[in-house]
Amino acid sequence: AFLGPPEVNISSCLTCINVTIKLPTSHLRKNEKLWSLIDVYRELDYGITVKTLDEEHKRPQKKITEEIFSTVIEELYPNRNYCVSVMVAASLNKNSIPSDWKCVTTDSVAQQDYYTAAVAGAICFSLILASALKCMHAGGYILQTSSLPHSLV
Repeated sequence: AFLGPPEVNISSCLTCINVTIKLPTSHLRKNEKLWSLIDVYRELDYGITVKTLDEEHKRPQKKITEEIFSTVIEELYPNRNYCVSVMVAASLNKNSIPSDWKCVTTDSVAQQDYYTAAVAGAICFSLILASALKCMHAGGYILQTSSLPHSLV
């Protein structure tokens, strides 16, 4: 029996990639319940291959005991395209089908600065808006609590 392919989702950060991996389902049933690969093997090994335009790098295999887990690939270059493929193997079963390649571009330094500026701008705008509304409320322009005397209407 072949293990895989796992389900893989990736997202980028400045010099890293967040990789979320969901183990493939097994076809074994016990008491009408579909067993997970963790139920069957207790622990598995997973390996990640990272590919750039000019090279391919297999990262050391690591053990896993969860159905869904995340890991971070660090020390990458900003603003570069990276592709990731994950394979899962068991000590008793080395036959594995790797996931499809998933590609992402790591964030650029300028993009990180842009996010910071955008968030700071949004916070400043919110504070200014809140202050303006508070002043208008205090001045009686909005949400008047007492009605005007009949002679002023």
